[in-house]
Amino acid sequence: MDINDLINQFANEEAKLQNTLFIAPCVQGGTVCTRVNGLVYRFKVANNNQEDWEGWGLFKPQDAQTARLEQEADLAAIDQYLQLFKAMRMLLVFNVQHSTWLAYPANTSDMQQRLGFVKPMLIHLVQNATTFDQVVARWDGSTFWFETLDRRSDPFIADDMRLALTEYQLLTQLQIKNLTPEMKTVYDMVLNKEIAAFMNNTYQHTYTPTDRLRLERALETGGGSLQSFTDQGNYWQVEWRTSNGEAHISSIGKNDLTVLSSGICLDGEDEKFDLQSLVAVIEGRY
Repeated sequence: MDINDLINQFANEEAKLQNTLFIAPCVQGGTVCTRVNGLVYRFKVANNNQEDWEGWGLFKPQDAQTARLEQEADLAAIDQYLQLFKAMRMLLVFNVQHSTWLAYPANTSDMQQRLGFVKPMLIHLVQNATTFDQVVARWDGSTFWFETLDRRSDPFIADDMRLALTEYQLLTQLQIKNLTPEMKTVYDMVLNKEIAAFMNNTYQHTYTPTDRLRLERALETGGGSLQSFTDQGNYWQVEWRTSNGEAHISSIGKNDLTVLSSGICLDGEDEKFDLQSLVAVIEGRY
């Protein structure tokens, strides 16, 4: 093909791209990208008053360097996008920032076979999951994107690991059944980080016995039970169970225990409830 024809072809493709919506994941301060005819195009996200936005969106190029968020992507579109990439089961280690977590493979031999390496990796856009949870993530060749909690995993193991962590139990002290070598590696990573942070007086997940008691009483009054909780700045990320053992993760305001995110679909009415009434809503008693 003549070089001028090739240049004209690329120019025509770029012109078409500027009139096209594309789906992409976006982290705070990051870029979004799409592939057209084998070429990857990267864009800065230019949105008024949305510099801190992150999530899955439909974007439209404004020029060769920037794209604008037109709307958030729906679950069906996100699922279709993720199905294009390899699925890997990962264990969450700790939160790095925003919705980005450090994670470790739940099966190191599988990761070695499929990706050619074994090491902790970042997973972006993690939702309603916390330390020691096993999740499914998709590898696009350079980045892991969160898909869902791994329903094949045993949530009680993660609960037991979090309880042991609150007591600073060493690996040799753990009395948890069915711990895999990978789970032990993750536990040791988290324990060492927590001890180092505590010793350096930079422990970020600080709370008092009164905080735990408030959460326990609210849940028990509603008929639920507290499993664990972590400090996320202005709110608690609370893991709890209903009276029949169903597990949930909810974001709860520190001041009045208002529900910021229930972890289930409440049609945008999460903040109408507090932690106590949330239990009744989920159990169908409200």
